[in-house]
Amino acid sequence: MSDSFDFIVVGGGSAGAVVAARLSADPACRVALVEAGGAPPAHEMMPAAVASLQLDPAVDWMYTADPGNAGLGLKDRIMPVPRGKMLGGSSGLNYMAYVRGHPGDYDAWAANGATGWSYDDVLPYFIKSEDFTPSNEIVVDSAAHGSGGPLGVSVRSPVIPAARDFVTAAGATGIPTGDYNGRDRGGPAGVASLFQTTTRKGMRSSTYRAFLQGEVEERPNLTIITHAHVTRVLLTDGDSGLAATGIAYTTPDGTQHQITATREVILSAGAVGSPQILMLSGIGPKRELEAVDIPCRHELPGVGKNLKDHLHCALFFPAPGIGVPVAEVGVSAGPDALRAPAGPLPADPADDVNLPPELAGLKAEAERRVTEWMTTGAGLVSSSLYDAVAFYATGLGDDHSHDAQIGYVPCGYDASLLGDRFRMDLDAYFDDPAKTLAPDQANMILLANPVLPRSKGEIVLASADPAAAPIIRMNYLTDPHDLKVMVSIMRKALDIAANWPGDVKPGPLNVPRALARKHGYVPGEPPSDALLENMALHYATTVYHLCATCRIGDVVDPDLRVRGVANLRVADASVMPDIISGNTNAAAIMIGEKAAEMIATDHAAAQIAAQ
Repeated sequence: MSDSFDFIVVGGGSAGAVVAARLSADPACRVALVEAGGAPPAHEMMPAAVASLQLDPAVDWMYTADPGNAGLGLKDRIMPVPRGKMLGGSSGLNYMAYVRGHPGDYDAWAANGATGWSYDDVLPYFIKSEDFTPSNEIVVDSAAHGSGGPLGVSVRSPVIPAARDFVTAAGATGIPTGDYNGRDRGGPAGVASLFQTTTRKGMRSSTYRAFLQGEVEERPNLTIITHAHVTRVLLTDGDSGLAATGIAYTTPDGTQHQITATREVILSAGAVGSPQILMLSGIGPKRELEAVDIPCRHELPGVGKNLKDHLHCALFFPAPGIGVPVAEVGVSAGPDALRAPAGPLPADPADDVNLPPELAGLKAEAERRVTEWMTTGAGLVSSSLYDAVAFYATGLGDDHSHDAQIGYVPCGYDASLLGDRFRMDLDAYFDDPAKTLAPDQANMILLANPVLPRSKGEIVLASADPAAAPIIRMNYLTDPHDLKVMVSIMRKALDIAANWPGDVKPGPLNVPRALARKHGYVPGEPPSDALLENMALHYATTVYHLCATCRIGDVVDPDLRVRGVANLRVADASVMPDIISGNTNAAAIMIGEKAAEMIATDHAAAQIAAQ
């Protein structure tokens, strides 16, 4: 392998895979893509298997964070922060919601100094990536969507009826049906819809699957280096100032390597990884670097600051006749999902020859369902079950956009996901967790999500050791405005549940038992603002949308060049000037597309920009 390239892209995730694929489309450009993980496992392609990827150290960085004012009901008050560590990055372990944000989000970016990042500027890059599969299940603004791009975007099949009911119920509360990725998200009233997801024929379309897998990863001018933990950017300090010349990385056996870039180094390691690498390289807040004995090569106070994330509060409802039991999801995932110790089938498939008739029938049904999904893309496992959504404005501020999102999950999940992945104290929440969350129980969840939070966090180095996870301080709900908006959205979610269509209705809100006692809650009565506030403070969890830690203006210029350091850019969610009003993965992919074109243009590789 050569140790010199034209471009080095650090991180093969949501943006980095795009940058590497687009730059290497020019055969004259020698591109290295350096990724800490490896190729994604096969089950990454099954949308409903998403939770199995979290807490797997092979594919998840498994970060944790200080939740600020939130997290009072989480185990040890620790907020889990899963981040993808594989080709495809977090697009390989997210819940696949394809949400671009409100046009006003991007116009606000441009108005505040991010020249070239208005909605009209970025829309072509969303369209360029997209291969949208039309559906008569949703309203579509056709002119805003693309076809023939690498990224699969579709609506799950078959649609779970309860997801349609959510859209109808939202309409009854004043939120009309519409295309939330359209050119107008409907004014203050907003829009409700089934989710558009990054899937193609019922399978996950991560940026690895969409942009790299197959022909692209075989290009002779693209070198993909996996299982390589980048430790720093190599810098030289010449007459013209500081410049990036390459990177250093270590492999699992501890061997240290260096490779050089004759043109540019592009950091696409994400909102945690990119600021961490900058700081490890001596670029960042001087006092913080010196505190961990890293010499400051270039003082840039904004590195790691202005961290934004979304925080949602789950509202649980018993929903017999509406929700999908977890057991049904397990059967649809195939026999392997039903193996011991958690399932009824033997751990060793060789023992299936002695199955009693009932279990033999269960296995046959599981095989039938998973085969149908694998061959047609249709099945219960064709989404993460995060299946419908509404966006609207609460009227409490931020008039340029929608500050509210309500997601719908027609399933209550199970104790493993809620207790292990979300770290909820289930005994404090439910009267009888084993009964409420039993695999055969039908529940549903409404997710109240203030999508324009004002609270800001930060990422700080814990030490000079590149292998040490950084300190992540989320500072959730430290701005009082965010809690006020949260309570308003929780009430809207309760209003949607109260307006459920049809003869079968959701049961009463499941209020955490300790908080119910504290606030004197009477089942069936409207909860007080104080109770809703306490529910959010105790049980709200991350939506995995970390961003803005290398934001345009403070750390990079509008062309994503690191201020004061030549030949170094950042291209991922960390460059967002502010968080967008919705799930952030689509925007991260757009950033990769726009960055690749800017880099190509700067280096006169016009043929790349034209593709």
